Amino acid sequence: MIRRRHLLAAAASTLAAPAIVERANAQSAFDWKQFKGQSIEVNYQLSPRGDVAKAHIKEFEELTGIKVGFEQIPEQQQRPKVAMEMATGHPSFDVVNVGMHVQKRLIERANWMADLRPFIADGSLTATDFNQADFSKPSMEVATGPDGKLNVLPLNQDLFILYWNKELFAQKGLNAAPKTLEETMTMAHQLTDASKGVYGFVGRGLKNANMTFWDDILLKWDQETVTADGRKLLTDTPEAIEAATWYQKIMRECAPPGVIGFNWNECQTTFMQGRAAIWWDGIGFSAPMIDPNKSKVVGWSASSRTTPGGTPARLSCYDDADVLKGSAFPPEWFETTQTSLKMARSGLPVIVPVTEFRDTVGTAVTNIVAGADPATELKKATAAFQPVLDKSNEA
Repeated sequence: MIRRRHLLAAAASTLAAPAIVERANAQSAFDWKQFKGQSIEVNYQLSPRGDVAKAHIKEFEELTGIKVGFEQIPEQQQRPKVAMEMATGHPSFDVVNVGMHVQKRLIERANWMADLRPFIADGSLTATDFNQADFSKPSMEVATGPDGKLNVLPLNQDLFILYWNKELFAQKGLNAAPKTLEETMTMAHQLTDASKGVYGFVGRGLKNANMTFWDDILLKWDQETVTADGRKLLTDTPEAIEAATWYQKIMRECAPPGVIGFNWNECQTTFMQGRAAIWWDGIGFSAPMIDPNKSKVVGWSASSRTTPGGTPARLSCYDDADVLKGSAFPPEWFETTQTSLKMARSGLPVIVPVTEFRDTVGTAVTNIVAGADPATELKKATAAFQPVLDKSNEA
């Protein structure tokens, strides 16, 4: 009976990227049936990406002769389930979908995953047309530990982009997306007309959820929220305070009432209803925008002007002629994605207590959006969380 970790190497890339199945039969030299009769258990978060993998299970089973058991549960339950089972050393799954933006440091420290490098280098376990170089550089940096170990294969990058409503822009004589934070602020004010229920901007204000957005703003100052070694917070620096002040101003002066309680879904609904001219959030939420049955702003556009921050991590996906021809997304979407994939950075700190960080500093950001002094709130949150970070680094 072959060890499951070896089986994982033969199976993971196909499950993560079902398009491989379409080309696999042409690889006559590669023995896709070498593990025929074996079985694997797969655990995914409930998401469109999980749906895609699930839809291709039958193809995978026919190609490899491997039986697949597939579990898909909501993120709120899946993440702690994975952590708990991995801690026991006897997880119920062989292939697992993990959120590296939250669990990267934990995964590396706990040594949860097998190093995939030897499996990929072994031509008997990985087909020769598997192109590791096709994954974007930022995604591979997240997938790779400080010791060079390849813990995972990138499946998705939820890039933060700026959405803009062309119709609302045109009504104000604006014909292009903003290129800078200053232009974003200016245009958001120009586009706000509260008497008509139209606002220039919408973004996350809800505690915890707001951290990814504020951190993405802070990246425009070329600053992370922690030092590179993950030991010291940078959440009360002059740059952090300036980023929070910008966030506070645009949210208080250009966003809808109640935005302090908005997560991505409330922001998405507001933008889709044509009640916000600019929305800054994940590209993974873009699909409903082009659905005329759900959206009133089908003519939206997405700009790469103010990004880094789902989309496959493979660069070739965005150059495929058949994909481009058959896609309902506008050319700007592909241009935005390609630009972002080359320069994206993590929207959360690479530390173990990410959830605690989001709650503690997120509370400060919520207070700031409500009108509190940015410097006071960030210094207070930094002082409160630094001991938590210190303790996590002692483990």
